[in-house]
Amino acid sequence: MTPPTPRRYAGLSGDQRAALRRESLLEAGLDVFAATGKGGATMTAICAHAKLTERYFYESFTSRDELLQNVLDGIADEVRQGGLDALRASTGTIEQRVRNAIASFVTILTEDPRKGRIAMIESAASEPLRTHRRAALRGFAQMVADEATRMYGDRAWPPHQGEINGLLFVGGLAELVTAWLNDEISITPDEIVDAATYQFTSTAHR
Repeated sequence: MTPPTPRRYAGLSGDQRAALRRESLLEAGLDVFAATGKGGATMTAICAHAKLTERYFYESFTSRDELLQNVLDGIADEVRQGGLDALRASTGTIEQRVRNAIASFVTILTEDPRKGRIAMIESAASEPLRTHRRAALRGFAQMVADEATRMYGDRAWPPHQGEINGLLFVGGLAELVTAWLNDEISITPDEIVDAATYQFTSTAHR
């Protein structure tokens, strides 16, 4: 017996509609979390912003913290992919590729202030997001160390020193972007890119 064809609404299957609702909740989480911090980013507020009921919230997420972690992961994935695409480009000098990778990071977090506030400020304010953010930064530091080894070969630092340098670089860049987002430093995004490029190309190899 042939199984029944899944019902479709407005040309979309049930799975497609669920995926769209999930994306709407993530976008709402991005808006509300950036605007109000974790305290204001309640499940009720996120659902209201997405114009969805709590029933649909639990269709995709088990808790408010899971949704916020997914929002943070989405930003991290965007930053990671942009950086890797630039570093592994087939054209340009090492310094040009490094500059493009750092520019991608800075652009994502400064041109969309929601992403900058969540990645750099709000996610560091309370658990469990603080631990989640710290793990993401460690992952970026390891990526930096691995890419330095790939680019510089025998001139790269050994793994232990590379990891230390990666943590110093990622942590320093994060603090610089945070200071810019908080209006604590008189500097332009381009100057952040220049300073970080010089720092990386000066310290990522022997």
